[in-house]
Amino acid sequence: MAFNTGLSGLRASSVDLDVTGNNISNASTVGFKGSKAEFGDLYASGFLGSGSNPIGDGVRVQDVKQSFGQGNISFTDNGLDMAIDGDGFFVLNNGGEVRYSRAGQFGIDKDGFVTNNQNMRVQGFVADDDGNLSGIQDDLQIETDNLAPKRTTNLRSDLNLDSRESVLESQVRNWNSLSVDDLRDESVTFEYDGQSSTIDIDADEAVSDIVGKLQSASGVSASAATSLPVGDMSDADFSTFRLTVGDESSPRDIDLDGVTTVEELESRIRQISDQSISASVDEDGVLSITHNSGETLRAEYENDSDPDFDESATGVVSINTDRTVTGVDSTSTTVAEAFNVAPERINAFNPQDQRTYNHATSTTIYDSLGNSHDMTQFFVKQPSPGGGVGTSEWSVYTQIDGEFVGGTDETPHRARFNQDGELQSVNGDPNGEILIDDWTPKDADGTPNGADGPPADGEEITTPIPDPPTSSAFVLDLGNTTQYGSEFGVNDQQQNGYATGRLSGLDVSDEGVLFARYTNGQSKSLGQVALASFNNTNGLSPVGETTWVETFESGQPIIGAPDTGTLGSINASSVEESNVDLSEELVNLIIAQRNYQANAKTIETSDAVTQTIINLR
Repeated sequence: MAFNTGLSGLRASSVDLDVTGNNISNASTVGFKGSKAEFGDLYASGFLGSGSNPIGDGVRVQDVKQSFGQGNISFTDNGLDMAIDGDGFFVLNNGGEVRYSRAGQFGIDKDGFVTNNQNMRVQGFVADDDGNLSGIQDDLQIETDNLAPKRTTNLRSDLNLDSRESVLESQVRNWNSLSVDDLRDESVTFEYDGQSSTIDIDADEAVSDIVGKLQSASGVSASAATSLPVGDMSDADFSTFRLTVGDESSPRDIDLDGVTTVEELESRIRQISDQSISASVDEDGVLSITHNSGETLRAEYENDSDPDFDESATGVVSINTDRTVTGVDSTSTTVAEAFNVAPERINAFNPQDQRTYNHATSTTIYDSLGNSHDMTQFFVKQPSPGGGVGTSEWSVYTQIDGEFVGGTDETPHRARFNQDGELQSVNGDPNGEILIDDWTPKDADGTPNGADGPPADGEEITTPIPDPPTSSAFVLDLGNTTQYGSEFGVNDQQQNGYATGRLSGLDVSDEGVLFARYTNGQSKSLGQVALASFNNTNGLSPVGETTWVETFESGQPIIGAPDTGTLGSINASSVEESNVDLSEELVNLIIAQRNYQANAKTIETSDAVTQTIINLR
């Protein structure tokens, strides 16, 4: 009896040593769950009972039970490594066999599938081409193709227009018929915002110098030209003519050899070396010669039958300015009268002149090929349509790559605001939406680049733009625009287009969603890791490689997304370490060793007693 009891103790202690040794050997195994041997005593018993003083028959191993407690989470350098913080198992496809694991050391195989280090494919919920997650479970795969571009179909501008801005009025003065001779020996002063520029013109000033002096004044532009109408020469016999053109200092003889028409004469004049001289012929055959620098222009021609012709013209200076003109020191009545003409007050929008608009903002949009284009919105405050009570109005101009769109080259959009600074409507639309349907995407040289252009004539465009879009039409949404008494500011400006992009990295969220990052700044969900839980986790059967399989005792798996129900969340770039406490296992090893020695002592003592009996004589 004692032999059997001691032998059962040896077997049990040996199993305990095996379990403890296995725990110690896997102390550094990612996702490993430690085990513990559970024992039960043995008693001899019959159908009718075990007697009044039963003696035990030893011990037996009832079960080796695994502990599925949480292990420590440590960070790694691999973005696809995942650790489960809480309950649940990764679902793995091992060539058709489904396994479950807590080891999240994942990578990508040659086909782009997410696998563990035994090439078992990770299961998850796949996403469609637009990145929308579905409930379909399959192998997770990382697509390495370029992300296709997406054209802009909606641009939302959330901004504030400063209600304190005044209605712009420009003072524009134009003098287009001031003789160069009249301007000589004159003095003109241009004033603006308390500053002044005085231009003194000498009596013998060259025309180019006069123009240069005028343009040196802030806000002043000037040019000069001389036009000399020669007359009707449609029936002239040019073979007998001699023609000299130019200013007094550098006359030019025109070669008339072969000239038979006034049009040929015009072409011959334009071919002379002095490129500042040109010629034109009107529909009545009248020849006009122009000196683009404004110098005195002379034309002489003679033939055998007609008397000599000699005619000259002095250049005319054109001046344009938005400055006030004062202090005209003039000996010419013509100049004095010209500068005393009242300025014309206008509010002409000019995108090149910042003085003609109150605010502007730009953003990048994309065509169907993924090419970027600059869209600029200009805002010009207008007189209140309500006489300044309860309503304010702004004109909105739109340009793409410097060209007007939305018909604003002819008529601007009208944005109206109520007394609280809130948008009432844009072009009568209370939603503040503007449909841009006249944009033709172009290259830098101004030619169409092959992307989708405006909708065909008669094609009806509805908003929002349906998917997939078939033209370059898009919606400019100003619905969140306000007009408060604060500085102009762009609070938010978003558009839904982007250029093509290459895969640059992967991210994993706490919900186990795999995001692909692209070089164009976009991200797209590729799928979501699936987790499984069981009603009886201890019923799972370990099959090696830190994996388990489903058994009858475990029940069927309950599969769902991370961080839902009782399932844990995902820690990216992390792994779950073994939950083995090495210190505890070393103590257990000592205990198992002593138990083994003690049971061996029982057998040794029984042997000694038996030997004593055998030695009796």
